[in-house]
Amino acid sequence: MSLKDWGLALLVVLAWGVNFVVIKWGLDELPPLLLGALRFLLVAFPAVLFIKAPNLPIKWLLAYGITISFGQFALLFSAMHLGMPAGLASLVLQAQMLFTMIFAFMFLGERWKLPQVLSLIVAATGLILLASQTPASKMTFIGFTLTIAAAASWGMGNIINRKIGQLGNVNLMGLVVWSALIPPIPFLLLSYGVEGPELILSSLQNVGLKSIASVFYLAAIATIFGYSTWAHLLKQYPASQVAPLTLLVPVIGLVVAWLILEETLSMIQVVGILLIMGGLLINVFGHQVMRRLA
Repeated sequence: MSLKDWGLALLVVLAWGVNFVVIKWGLDELPPLLLGALRFLLVAFPAVLFIKAPNLPIKWLLAYGITISFGQFALLFSAMHLGMPAGLASLVLQAQMLFTMIFAFMFLGERWKLPQVLSLIVAATGLILLASQTPASKMTFIGFTLTIAAAASWGMGNIINRKIGQLGNVNLMGLVVWSALIPPIPFLLLSYGVEGPELILSSLQNVGLKSIASVFYLAAIATIFGYSTWAHLLKQYPASQVAPLTLLVPVIGLVVAWLILEETLSMIQVVGILLIMGGLLINVFGHQVMRRLA
């Protein structure tokens, strides 16, 4: 990988790691479902006026928008609103790798190999340890549960991404931008029904610079810059070289949350985090280690 692309990759990982603290800031002044609607409205407009729509059936565009965009972030934003710390959210959300593996087995018929089974057992043990600590920490059980559900939605979105990839040379930037037209609709409907028109109106009337900056960051930096740059890297280099860099996202998320939000962890939570990271590492590098040993 060239020095320039290494720099781009690290910028994306940094942007995604900081993303969780920015979400927390946005939730200080905006309700979660309204924040999600504003994020994807800004992703879609005005970009759809300049970027060509992807050449794929509408059902796949809808499936991508509902899982990767709406499902993942409606659940994640609600989880953080209901007590999921930013740093732990950045880690638990990486359970999407495990859900991707499970859904690939269920819907694509992919068979598990020994490293995948080991990664599932190790990471699941870490998640159980984290969940067991909810009464003794600032993390709430409902927040933890919704973050796991967000990871599952992302995992299902990865399966849909694989299906889309099989359709041919799809413009990934067009996919990100045009699929962003879909989530604002359910976000706004749910916001109206759950959060209520009075809260929506008062939030928009009293929105501050922090919330405006948060929405801009989530749309322009974390989504448009992040996903388009990542798509560029995946086109230029093997996925096995690029994908493991995402393991740095929860590391950055935990450190930034500690520095800025002063979030702390219990010793058992640290053990749970190490087990989850170990499980993810086994899933990413296990096959290579086994081939070398063989």
